Amino acid sequence: MAYAAAGKRVLITGASSGVGAALARQLAAQGAVVGLVARRQDRLSEVLADCQRTSPYSAMWVADLADTPAAAKLALQAWHELGGVDVLVNNAAIPKRRAVTVVRPDEVEAVMRVNFFAPMRMTLALLPRLLARGSGMIVNVSSVGGRLGIVHEPAYCASKFALCGWSESMAVDLHSTGVSVKLIEPGPVDTEIWDQPGNEEPLYQGPKVAADEVAAGIIEAMGSDRFEHYVPDMKSVVDAKNADLDAYISGAAGMARRP
Repeated sequence: MAYAAAGKRVLITGASSGVGAALARQLAAQGAVVGLVARRQDRLSEVLADCQRTSPYSAMWVADLADTPAAAKLALQAWHELGGVDVLVNNAAIPKRRAVTVVRPDEVEAVMRVNFFAPMRMTLALLPRLLARGSGMIVNVSSVGGRLGIVHEPAYCASKFALCGWSESMAVDLHSTGVSVKLIEPGPVDTEIWDQPGNEEPLYQGPKVAADEVAAGIIEAMGSDRFEHYVPDMKSVVDAKNADLDAYISGAAGMARRP
């Protein structure tokens, strides 16, 4: 069933580029009022200007979600200024490609703050209001890396595994409340996440999907009755891993040893 975006108030984190920006533009074009959150004011202003052409009441907030207590306050501010929130899309994320033999504890904690603790804080800030209203949707954008341990990405995978487990348990707790949960697991997406300072060069050199394609998949998921959505569909890879985890670990480790 197609998602009826017109008139919905959708708060999107990580909206200055990549999937978040593409999602904001597509939802605004469909008549949603979008609230945009990201660190980079100049990039965020450009996305907002595009959105306001079709959705003039859309708004933006510049924030660093590594400050997790501030993330909760921001969620409530957005609720107040938008007149409520129908959908919270926790999309913001940072990479950390560094093998477990060299990654530092502070690097792992920094990734967890943005990729897991900020979504948790924003969700818990809005949840009482969504439950009191009896409707709403939480969309958590995880990753195939939330179901597969990726070579040299223990910090990133830890954060995305956490988001998957959190989402699944939350879906159980919220069943039949009127507040739904969607878990999105993108595969390799052509965004800036592949080219970030402080990260090892990615070993993956295969095809990547466009951010617009993932954004369209998220909107499709929002209109679905299902909880989990792979964009593009890489569920067979995860199923194969689960069928023989030891074989997966050996094969993935072999990638790191290739010249």
